[in-house]
Amino acid sequence: MAIVDRHQRSSERKMFSLCPFWQTSTTMNNSSSSSSTKNLNHNGSRHSETVAAKRSKTVSSIARSLLPPRRRLRLDPSNKLYFPYEPGTQARSAIRLKNTSKSHVAFKFQTTAPKSCFMRPPGGILAPGESIIATVFKFVERPENNEVPVDLKSKVKFKIMSLKVTAGVDYLPELFDEQRDQVTIERILRVVFLDMGRPSPALAKLKRQLAEAEAAFEARKKPAPDTGPRVVGEGLVIDEWKERREKYLARQQVEAVDST
Repeated sequence: MAIVDRHQRSSERKMFSLCPFWQTSTTMNNSSSSSSTKNLNHNGSRHSETVAAKRSKTVSSIARSLLPPRRRLRLDPSNKLYFPYEPGTQARSAIRLKNTSKSHVAFKFQTTAPKSCFMRPPGGILAPGESIIATVFKFVERPENNEVPVDLKSKVKFKIMSLKVTAGVDYLPELFDEQRDQVTIERILRVVFLDMGRPSPALAKLKRQLAEAEAAFEARKKPAPDTGPRVVGEGLVIDEWKERREKYLARQQVEAVDST
């Protein structure tokens, strides 16, 4: 039996040596399965990185939405509009706006009571560092039975919006509708009435700002200084169109003389 087993093992070794492609195919199968496993692991890691990047972007966008918007304007007063309490009159308030950003900024007023309130100017464009003092008008209704209210507050609110614009752009209210996604609500201002019979720092400041706002409005009403025609020599005023015409006529006369 031992002799028979030795013969069988010898024949199997001969057949295996005569068919080396078995060994090659086995090796190729093992290598292909190994490369497939590597590719699968690589693709899986790339997919995980892509998913992680998308999640990171989503989280960052959510975080940005939760952060308070960056202010472009500094307001004075910062969160209230003070009006003198004078029932039956068109009361005035004032607020200063300053562009604290590095770009040109358009601003616009809105109010919850457009029929009884208006702003001057209602909007505009400020260069970097530029400021303007605006006047706000509101009709103060008379209370019932002419009783002085205990709480001198109003439900009317004003909203100031800002929009980054390029230099040289003309102000149009439609800018805020066309670029709605870029608009920032700077502040929502509450209306507070001041008792004219009780002196206070707020009332004194309001009077100063109103005087400054009125002076600025009068300055804007004045026409731009007219430089007039160009001055040549000592007090000799020459109109440019007239000067060009005289030169043309003189050249025509010279040409006429030369032709003769």
